[in-house]
Amino acid sequence: MTDAGATQIGGVRFLGNRRAYWRLLVRGALLLMVTLGIYRFWLATDVRRYLWANTEIAGETLEYTGTPLELLLGFLVAVAILVPVYAGFFLAALDLGSIGQMSGLIAFLALGVLGQYAVYRARRYRLTRTIYRGLRFHQDGSAWLYALRASLWWLATFLTLGLAYPFQIASLERFKMRHTYYGDLAGRFDGAGWRLFLRGLPMWIAVVAPLAFAAGAFIEVVDWQALADAAAAGGDDVMSKIEGSNPAIGGVVVFAMLMGSTALFLAAVLYPAFQALMLRWWSSGLRFGDIEMRSTLRTRQVYGAYMRFLGYSILFCIIAAIFAVVALVAMGLLTGGDKTGVGGEIAATAILLGGYVIVALGFSTVYRATALLSLWQLGMESLQLSGLSALDQVKASGRASSAVGEGLADALNVGGY
Repeated sequence: MTDAGATQIGGVRFLGNRRAYWRLLVRGALLLMVTLGIYRFWLATDVRRYLWANTEIAGETLEYTGTPLELLLGFLVAVAILVPVYAGFFLAALDLGSIGQMSGLIAFLALGVLGQYAVYRARRYRLTRTIYRGLRFHQDGSAWLYALRASLWWLATFLTLGLAYPFQIASLERFKMRHTYYGDLAGRFDGAGWRLFLRGLPMWIAVVAPLAFAAGAFIEVVDWQALADAAAAGGDDVMSKIEGSNPAIGGVVVFAMLMGSTALFLAAVLYPAFQALMLRWWSSGLRFGDIEMRSTLRTRQVYGAYMRFLGYSILFCIIAAIFAVVALVAMGLLTGGDKTGVGGEIAATAILLGGYVIVALGFSTVYRATALLSLWQLGMESLQLSGLSALDQVKASGRASSAVGEGLADALNVGGY
């Protein structure tokens, strides 16, 4: 391989039409309602085929070869696995001893580990159904080992209030990419956790600082001994006793609520900036042999994607409110104004249930058609690839993987694209 060939560069283009994607999602949402959710396997497959087929890398598009029936069968197998697990946790909770008291915590931890296992297996399924230039991607490695590593990292992230998150992502991405291949071309991840940590630290401080101020105010003002005595005394007027022994606690509670609201507001405002930072850092760390990637994603582009979502969400809320008023008027006419009768209760319940489903599917459709599609397009089109001549040396390798992992991820609600 010559130096000139090794430095061959190319970009990524997204060829999709936004209107076609809207039609795909709207039709999918309608069929989801009609089929009581069963159509989601077909919708997920259609979405992946659309995104893959419209993503062009160095003049060649990706191909998704998964089928809806694979996802359906994988989900059914996953349910067959999870039912005995849930039944076991339920029976353990009936025990009045220490096992019963700890059953909730045990179930949470076990399902957390199982969820990480499902995430790794689902990624393996999606990779083996992704074809480029006639060759498939694939993944090996132990899903259980990944689940253990991921669970321990999540524990460290929780204990450090999120400070360990950059190192968690870097470590887990190195594990995944070390076991990822395009044909016989091995992948790797060169992103440094420290780089993400230093760039994300100001955002972390901005969100955590108000909470720290609130906690400091509580520690400084509250008389903890009087608080403990009031709580130990019990009775119906515990809060009155607490306020009596700590006259300033009311002001501290108001201050804490204000600081909590400030933290939530800053988290919402800074989330697109952090997501842009994450996508740029992650994409720039991906490698396949001599092929290197570099992302030029701009933060303002990600904010634009979420502003588009916000605008369409407001429009959807207005339309949904108009239809809700019409539905309520129609219900009043059909029931003759008798809202307390059986007919009125049935009609009201049906309208509320139908309205909830429509609103949930509506917001999901708007989010996928605006924010998620924009993030996919921006993430892909911001990539610059070098060393593309290595693609000419790749040989076929790997085989299709089972869809059970994808089914588990779906059943545990930890799935993705």
